[in-house]
Amino acid sequence: MARADSTDIEGMVNEICSHLGSLSIVNAESMRAIRRDFSKRLATAEPEVVIKVALKLIERPGLENRFIAYELVSHHTASLHSLKARDLERFGLGMDNWAAVDTFGCYLSGPVWREGQVSDKLIHGWARSKDRWWRRVALVSTVPLNNRARGGAGDTDRTLQICKMLAADRDEMVVKAMSWALRELAKRDPKAVKKFLAENEKTLAARVLREVRNKLSTGLKNPRR
Repeated sequence: MARADSTDIEGMVNEICSHLGSLSIVNAESMRAIRRDFSKRLATAEPEVVIKVALKLIERPGLENRFIAYELVSHHTASLHSLKARDLERFGLGMDNWAAVDTFGCYLSGPVWREGQVSDKLIHGWARSKDRWWRRVALVSTVPLNNRARGGAGDTDRTLQICKMLAADRDEMVVKAMSWALRELAKRDPKAVKKFLAENEKTLAARVLREVRNKLSTGLKNPRR
């Protein structure tokens, strides 16, 4: 079993970073290959070990480190199931781009929220944040509630609560996430999404109305003419 002392953790983090630095092509496939190797090595580790490794990774600059960190926790069931509100906010610290936010929302905060490990109040607080990235992650966190591939069984009420809170937000990153959240829900509950669009037509951004209606009518966000 992996030990929890700081030397082992720091050594593993250095090794992960070394592997990342040696990649000739940096993409999801190449990074995931590294993550799989370290997931195997951490398979029998206690959650606290995996979480410490992941937190140390996100202290280092670069999206690659966050990607590995979030995936390590997501693919270690005991670690994912141990996360609480304080852990999520530590993992979200320093998010400053859509890729980091979307990975965090789909791999960590969304599943943790879906499984009842954190309250709706936490996600609602993010939706009220002055920080655009926390507002975006509130919406992205609804995707695992509804996406079958991510384990979602559908949750209309909680999804639309967040969408309602951010319906008037015109930040580009939030608008795009709103469209994504509603399009994902549309696969599970198109009737509720149609009703939401009708009730909030004067509030929602034109992009959201167009893309979600396209999805409802054609199955595509932006169908070719």
